[in-house]
Amino acid sequence: MTRSEALFERAKNVLPGGVNSPVRAFRAVGGAPRFLVKGLGSHVLDEDGLEYIDYVGSWGPMVLGHSHPDILKAVYDRMTNGLSFGAPTTLEVEMAEKMVEMVPNIEMVRMVNSGTEAVMSAVRLARGATGREKLIKFEGCYHGHSDAMLVGAGSGALTQGEPDSAGVTKGAARDTLLAQYNDLSSVERLLTANKGEVAAVVVEPVAANMGVVPPQDGFLEGLRELCDKHGALLIFDEVITGFRLAAGGAQEYFGVRADLVTFGKIIGGGMPVGAYAGSRKLMEQVAPCGPVYQAGTLSGNPVAMAAGLAQLKILTDHPECYEVMAASARKIAAGLRESAEKHGVSMQVNQIGSLLCPYFTDTPVDCFAAAKTSDTEKYAKYFNGMLSRGVYLAPSQFEAMFVSSAHTGNDLAFTLQAADETLQMLK
Repeated sequence: MTRSEALFERAKNVLPGGVNSPVRAFRAVGGAPRFLVKGLGSHVLDEDGLEYIDYVGSWGPMVLGHSHPDILKAVYDRMTNGLSFGAPTTLEVEMAEKMVEMVPNIEMVRMVNSGTEAVMSAVRLARGATGREKLIKFEGCYHGHSDAMLVGAGSGALTQGEPDSAGVTKGAARDTLLAQYNDLSSVERLLTANKGEVAAVVVEPVAANMGVVPPQDGFLEGLRELCDKHGALLIFDEVITGFRLAAGGAQEYFGVRADLVTFGKIIGGGMPVGAYAGSRKLMEQVAPCGPVYQAGTLSGNPVAMAAGLAQLKILTDHPECYEVMAASARKIAAGLRESAEKHGVSMQVNQIGSLLCPYFTDTPVDCFAAAKTSDTEKYAKYFNGMLSRGVYLAPSQFEAMFVSSAHTGNDLAFTLQAADETLQMLK
């Protein structure tokens, strides 16, 4: 038994399923999760001393790779003066100023502690600011585990949501309406059928929790127009795309304005952090300025702010990082397509910026229904084949591959060779 396997058996005695977040349990791909002990650049090391090229990157925030020296120094310098105060610090002001400088259309920021908390708070603000109660989200888009966002996939575009988790009441999910990603008509039908009742449309501008599904031309622009027409707010959930797709996130990349934007792990350099942001008019509805209450003892934690600010400064100073990462992702995507064709394996590869995802299907993947046509058993075999060859991917078909600026040409060549060998076995 390996050390990771032994640790997993121990963990199952004291942690539900042996993990603190479900996808880590490897249930979708089989086997025991690898217990990691170290990350450096584009590589991670597990408890058994095995090294992997990492395309999970703590699910996105390690845009500069693991253990960047400038970020580690910022954390060390800050932590020697204390870990937490529950009081204002200079760093949270500097962090908010940096975000406002980088991201279009935001004037004020409220720090929180996770992406889930950011979306939950932004939704509450949208409801408070509009005086409306209903929300529109998209099938297959994930916005954290707050009750209103846990609405089951598969409901029709004109039906009210049903809870997708035990413990979530029908009342909590009642006002969440499901539309189809990349289908503006489904959104328009919901807005028309619920005239004057929809507070906000919340969307991942790039759907990165059904794999990676970019918006079709005109989709985000159409959402902006529909929200303006019906008096609803447009919320971009940029927990994944913020500061990864571009320095200014999806608003910069696509040139579409959101009313509220949520951020997650990247602004903490991988430490637990989140934020929501918008215009001064909207954000001053939040307590203590306004009637929308939200609070948090650890919000703006100085160590997390130090790590995140260091990361954002590097991205600002080195804007070429974005094209380097995108070029690497394009190279991987092209190599995967080439190997799949050579070995007669049905595969679609979606890629945008530094995000990509292979699907084992003949169907072009432009929505959740198409994503679900992927052969998940084949993905499990692909995942394990890659893992055995030293490439660490997400243990689920419906997650992204994250390329960092630390991935080297040798990493890419190694990855594509491993993929070619693995796909040959799957033909």
